[in-house]
Amino acid sequence: MNSASRTRIKICGLTREQDVDAAVAAGADAVGFVLYEKSPRHVTPKRAGELARRLPPFVTPVLLFVNEDAARIAAASAHIPGALLQFHGEETPEDCETAARAAQRRYLRAARIPLGDGAAPFDLVKFASDYSSAQAILLDAHVEGYGGGGKAFNWSRLPPSVNCHLVLSGGLTPANVTDGILQVRPRCTTLAVDVSSGVEVSSGGTTLKGIKDAEKIHRFVAAVRAADPQLAENHHVRVPPA
Repeated sequence: MNSASRTRIKICGLTREQDVDAAVAAGADAVGFVLYEKSPRHVTPKRAGELARRLPPFVTPVLLFVNEDAARIAAASAHIPGALLQFHGEETPEDCETAARAAQRRYLRAARIPLGDGAAPFDLVKFASDYSSAQAILLDAHVEGYGGGGKAFNWSRLPPSVNCHLVLSGGLTPANVTDGILQVRPRCTTLAVDVSSGVEVSSGGTTLKGIKDAEKIHRFVAAVRAADPQLAENHHVRVPPA
C-alpha cells in the first residue's frame, strides 16, 4: 500500500511502562504523554522522558500541552529528544510558533469540534489555514475542559476537502475507528488516528484513566489496518494536490 494512504496510529495518555510496550508491540506509530497538570493522565516531563526511553526507533513521542508557557515547553521538551508538541488549549498561531521555535520541535494543533447536529459550524478550512505551520490538525470533540472526554463528534459535518494532514481523535474505539477512517480520510491530504480512553481498562463501568488495556490496543490497531484496504479498494483516497 502507498505509504501516503496508510493510516498512522497514536496511542495517547500513557502513564505506565507496560502500556508503552503494548502500544509498540501492537504497531503504533506514536505515543502521547500528557503534560497538562489538571489531566488525570498527567505525567511530569521527567516521567515522560523515562517512558519515552523505552521506545524503539521510528516510534514518535508526542507531548501534549494546554496553554503552557513557551519557556516551560522548551524545558519539558529537553527531557524527551525527538518529541513532537501537541497544543490543546487556546494557543494562537503565534503562541504555537513561538513555543515550537523555543523547543526546536514541530507541532500539532488540536481543533475542538462542536458536538451535536445543532451546534454552531466550525470553519476547519480557516482553522487549518491559520495554523498552516502545524504538521497536522488534530480533530477532537469540544467538551468542558480540554480533551475530547471520550466523546465523538459528527464526522459527516466536516468539510468535504481540507488541504492538510488531519488526525482524527475524540471517542474513537476499536468498534468505530474503521468507520471514522472511511468517512474522514477522503476529505484530507493524509489521515492519522489518536486514541486514549477508547483503549483504557474498564472496571464496573468506569474507565480507569491512564491505565491502558493491551488487548484493546491490539484490537484498535487491527481495526485501523482493516480500514486501509477498504479505502484503496473503494478508491476513496484523495490524491494530494501537486
